[in-house]
Amino acid sequence: MSILRMTYLALAIIGTIWPMYYFISWFMANSWSLMAMIDAWHVNDATSGLVWDLTIAAVTLTIWVLVEAITRRDYLSLLAVPATYCIGVSCGLPLYLFLRSRPRN
Repeated sequence: MSILRMTYLALAIIGTIWPMYYFISWFMANSWSLMAMIDAWHVNDATSGLVWDLTIAAVTLTIWVLVEAITRRDYLSLLAVPATYCIGVSCGLPLYLFLRSRPRN
């Protein structure tokens, strides 16, 4: 495995663990209410801007993954889509780059 692929994999792992630590800590302290978390994301203009920034990035990544998966017939790379929406762009993007950069037959 190349250094670049290992870097993508490391970033996908870090992009999973780091955000999930904060999400789980927040849920443990504030109940397991998804609506309460969404309300917290929009507590002020700065956080709302960040939410929209990440939402647009997630949608863009999803479109890119879908188009590439269909074009390249690389359906394993579709794993990046649920990773993006369940964890975040910090996991989905490096995971997709890791999957896309694997050797092909």
